[in-house]
Amino acid sequence: MSLIKWSPFFEPFDAMDEFFKNVPSGSRSQGLVPAIDVYDKHDSVIIETALPGADPSKVQLSIENDVLSISGSSERKTEVDEKDYYRKEIRSGSFMRQVSLPPGVKEGDAKASFKDGILTITFPKSQTGSPKSIKIDVHHENN
Repeated sequence: MSLIKWSPFFEPFDAMDEFFKNVPSGSRSQGLVPAIDVYDKHDSVIIETALPGADPSKVQLSIENDVLSISGSSERKTEVDEKDYYRKEIRSGSFMRQVSLPPGVKEGDAKASFKDGILTITFPKSQTGSPKSIKIDVHHENN
């Protein structure tokens, strides 16, 4: 049996994200990959991502096999012709991001809000009961 170093910040998709960071942008067929924050509050898990220029009514959220998928598109309408740019780093187009959900969240009770270009998804945690003790019945043989 091999040992795997435990890391509280391990994310199964980190290696894949790192790979796509190093791929030239012209060869990306999937579109933009927005950055995310995932953090724990006392009774919930929060996922936040910045989606500037995205229309919240056109953002799709889905959960399948404990993986949250966020997809949509952002549009940037400008009058400037492509050839007039000295530098163009602000992108628009489709985006997609997936993140594994931590165990113990209530997927069906998730709530999403969009404010100032930030999408926030809140997953309440399942209530964990207090430890229960089990009484052992001891049977004595009568001779």
